[in-house]
Amino acid sequence: MNKNQQLVNLLTHLEAQLQTLSLWQKHAPEPERLLSTQPFCVDTLTFEQWLQFIFIPKISAMLAANSPLPTQISLCPMAEESFKAHGDKIAALINVIADIDELLSGQRQQTLYCQS
Repeated sequence: MNKNQQLVNLLTHLEAQLQTLSLWQKHAPEPERLLSTQPFCVDTLTFEQWLQFIFIPKISAMLAANSPLPTQISLCPMAEESFKAHGDKIAALINVIADIDELLSGQRQQTLYCQS
């Protein structure tokens, strides 16, 4: 399986995990909230909103256009911090985010719920 197909599979798994954990929203936030210039739109969105409304669509569009994918990416530290209140039930979500980091950047900066 090539890198693009692996990434499609990981994005699908990411969406499924967000839905399973009831972190997937039915309605998009107001359009102006998506225009933040802050990393992860921390001033206007929750991290799960950023994943759903910014990250997944942007990476999906890059894949569809056969554009170069980011090679310096590190979502896992933000995910671990953002989701720490959820406890162990968030382990699969953290692992899929770490898998995306590793696929795109070659690095895995995961400290919680590491797969053996």
